[in-house]
Amino acid sequence: MGAWDIGHFDNDTAADFGGSVDDAEPEKKADVLRAVLTAAAGTAPRDYLDSGEEAVAAAALVAAQCPGGEPITTAYGPKDPLPALPADLRPLAVRALDRLTGANAEPLDLWADAGAGMRKQRAGAADHGRLMV
Repeated sequence: MGAWDIGHFDNDTAADFGGSVDDAEPEKKADVLRAVLTAAAGTAPRDYLDSGEEAVAAAALVAAQCPGGEPITTAYGPKDPLPALPADLRPLAVRALDRLTGANAEPLDLWADAGAGMRKQRAGAADHGRLMV
């Protein structure tokens, strides 16, 4: 994964995911988010979760539509506005973020390998998204 900053879409995988969201028909955009969130949330704790960039980005898109949510304004996210997302994506996004920041998950390992400063920034970004959901 190529990453250039700590934002939700600031890596190659998440930026490509933003394009995938744009490519989906408006009525299918929620399904695209649901698929990646379900994949992350559904990974058993005993199984190693070796991805998650798309789930972090999807959770940020869900959080942006919550009351008080911050809009996604990065050039690397979806270019087209998302329709109103179903509320049932919110708890799914929380479960996905919980799994991504739990044991046996590559994102947590990578953030830890990046050093204490990066780890704190990533944890803060994940917690912020979780609070908004």
